[in-house]
Amino acid sequence: MSRSQTAQSPAPATAPGRLAYVIDDDRDMRMSLRMLLQEDEIDARPFLSAPDFLDALGELKPGPILLDVRMPGMDGIALLEALAEREIRWPVIMMTGHAEVPLAVKAMKLGAIDFLEKPFPHAELSALMSRAFEMLDAQAEEGGLADARERLDRLTPRERQILAAVAKGHSNKEIAQELDLSHRTVEMHRARMMRRLGARRLSDVIALVTSAAR
Repeated sequence: MSRSQTAQSPAPATAPGRLAYVIDDDRDMRMSLRMLLQEDEIDARPFLSAPDFLDALGELKPGPILLDVRMPGMDGIALLEALAEREIRWPVIMMTGHAEVPLAVKAMKLGAIDFLEKPFPHAELSALMSRAFEMLDAQAEEGGLADARERLDRLTPRERQILAAVAKGHSNKEIAQELDLSHRTVEMHRARMMRRLGARRLSDVIALVTSAAR
């Protein structure tokens, strides 16, 4: 069994909707944090080193990261720098066994949202995790908005006209009359519009327009 395999135990089925990552070389700390997070209905995936986490990063979905500062080899600050280089903006909460103001300042400049000094109360951890998940939700909404607008920008002027009419609930026949086009031409433009938008159904188009208008 590999080192990374021994670092990660099977994820519990208690909270499939909320997932956080715990990166700490102290096994007892990993297990303790996992149990605390489960009390808040947060599923936790533990890693014993920063390289193990980076190796798995491509398969992970966005989630808050609880990251120890002092670890052998690649420490928490180095991992923060690596995440910044990869433009990974997941909320990171740093953990340390000592009050280290210079490190805290550096971590915050690299994007960490807060610094916890061990041992920390459950209530403080819960509050920070709530904040982290709120930040993730905001990032997801921001990303969805940007994606919607980028896809709409792909449309030609004629396809935009078709889209506006479709969004109003007009049929192909009504659109053809409104734009003085043949029914076949409207069908062609509408099909191209759907492909550019990556939409399969009318409901997908409406959802995209609604998202872009926020």
